[in-house]
Amino acid sequence: MNRIEFSRKTHNCGEIRVENIGEEVELYGWIHRRRDHGGLIFLDLRDRSGLIQIEADPDISEEAFKNAEKIRNEFVVRVNGSVKKRPEGTVNPNLPTGQVEVKAKEIKILSISETPPFEVEDQIEVDEVLRMKYRYIDLRRFEMLKNIILRHKVVQEARDFLNRNDFLEIETPYLTKSTPEGARDFLVPSRLQKGYFFALPQSPQLFKQILMVAGMERYYQLARCFRDEDLRADRQPEHTQIDIEMSFVSREDIINLIENLIKKTFSLVGVDLKLPFRRMTYEEAIKKYGTDKPDLRYGLEIDELTKLFKETEFKVFQSCIKSSGIIAGLKIKSLLSRSKLDELTDWIIENGAKGLVWMVKEDTGIKSPIIKFLSNEEVKSLEEQMDMKKGEVLFIIAGEKRLTFHLLGMLRVRLAQELNLIKKEEYKTVWVTDFPLFEYDEEEKRLKTLHHPFTKPTEDTVNNLTDKPLKVKADAYDVVINGLEIGGGSLRIYHPKQQKKVFSLLGLEDKEILEKFGFLIEAFKYGVPPHGGIALGLDRLVMIISKKATIRDVIAFPKTSSANCPLTDAPDLVDEKQLKILGLRLS
Repeated sequence: MNRIEFSRKTHNCGEIRVENIGEEVELYGWIHRRRDHGGLIFLDLRDRSGLIQIEADPDISEEAFKNAEKIRNEFVVRVNGSVKKRPEGTVNPNLPTGQVEVKAKEIKILSISETPPFEVEDQIEVDEVLRMKYRYIDLRRFEMLKNIILRHKVVQEARDFLNRNDFLEIETPYLTKSTPEGARDFLVPSRLQKGYFFALPQSPQLFKQILMVAGMERYYQLARCFRDEDLRADRQPEHTQIDIEMSFVSREDIINLIENLIKKTFSLVGVDLKLPFRRMTYEEAIKKYGTDKPDLRYGLEIDELTKLFKETEFKVFQSCIKSSGIIAGLKIKSLLSRSKLDELTDWIIENGAKGLVWMVKEDTGIKSPIIKFLSNEEVKSLEEQMDMKKGEVLFIIAGEKRLTFHLLGMLRVRLAQELNLIKKEEYKTVWVTDFPLFEYDEEEKRLKTLHHPFTKPTEDTVNNLTDKPLKVKADAYDVVINGLEIGGGSLRIYHPKQQKKVFSLLGLEDKEILEKFGFLIEAFKYGVPPHGGIALGLDRLVMIISKKATIRDVIAFPKTSSANCPLTDAPDLVDEKQLKILGLRLS
């Protein structure tokens, strides 16, 4: 299909080249910069394609020159003129249009601008809240524009890829039913059924499963999802996910599809991801890296040391082992000052550890505050197991298993950042699989699902569902790139009895199951295909492809870390009349 040309605008600013010399052009855009050289005025005209230099010469057009005198940065203008080669010595090699300029015959001011709150320049230091308040100014910067264009291309690539693979794009409702588990819902009061509420979807999970029951077989959607949870650099109250569900597939089918989809999106920036991605079980990820989202761009693997100290006389380690805890450590190939060691110790204690043991390998042997409490055999075994060399530091934490690995994982990330061990130009991908289906919540004294309650147990552990639910593994898989979870999915439960069993293990009574999930259980009575799926976080994916530190830089209108929108001042108060119509009253 041919591109549709508009009747007046002849070219985009950033597309004019030496091949256009001699052509008459009509351009539209914003004034990026104005330079008055006395007898001549030069304007850098900007649109989303780039910049072109405009020359206003009174000998060519006195009216155009007079208008150029009035112009200031960010005025919106129309320019008519002819493309000329720049004079020798004035070529700008940093601009794609740097060999040419437009001699203005007419300049018309379409809109004036006040002085912006910050300059429309890349790499400027501006408070983030100010950037979001004036987002329409911020988005004019080429750095931000590039991010939004990349996001568009990723969406386009994903759609094309899935369409070619026989998927149907189907929309699911935004106004739906509140269900337990997961994050808190955003609730929407119903005017027609007073006292009742819709919930904005945390994901289209139930609807996409019902689409499989309906025989759609391959579904996708660029789904908007809403979660009322605390925010981070990679999290917003509303986000977009590339949501996928498939019938009659295995885990391998889904993983193969997603690897090829992600590879296609990275090719947009010239990165060739190698397939297949690495695989790692949840247990391996926790034991080696202290997290189920490991960053594999650097080493610093964790080693469990519990067996080495099983006969220890050191009371701290002895007590830990007796209470079924573990001892584990990680080594760095760098000497740290005593003040830095003390700083790390204080930090790790603030995060829940009882202490941090450090050991330094020197010419004379191991130096450590606890060395006098260890036997020579323990020290020798420790050196051998950790392969310690001169100038290396070993950190050891003793405590409850899950917390110990978690703390060492945090320490691993901090040390990698502070010692500049992260290879920022690399992309390291990994699938994390075989998660526990359940975890025990100590506060609520009940089981919770690690992912969601619709995840199918693995065939080799499903028999533990009744008597040993904590030993059941989920047929789930997360894809992680550079320490960020880009997406997660699973094969789904498709037998009604098994789904009810999982609900009951989560503490749901039959009545509650019927109220919350009755429509799903009812659908499951009428022939359910084996099915599974995944959701990729579009915002995170674009963030990591574009090497940004926060998803706010790849979203047109993001919220702050306190879930506010500085541009619109949302959320906001509503008047009593609106509340009355909805049958609501604020306490």
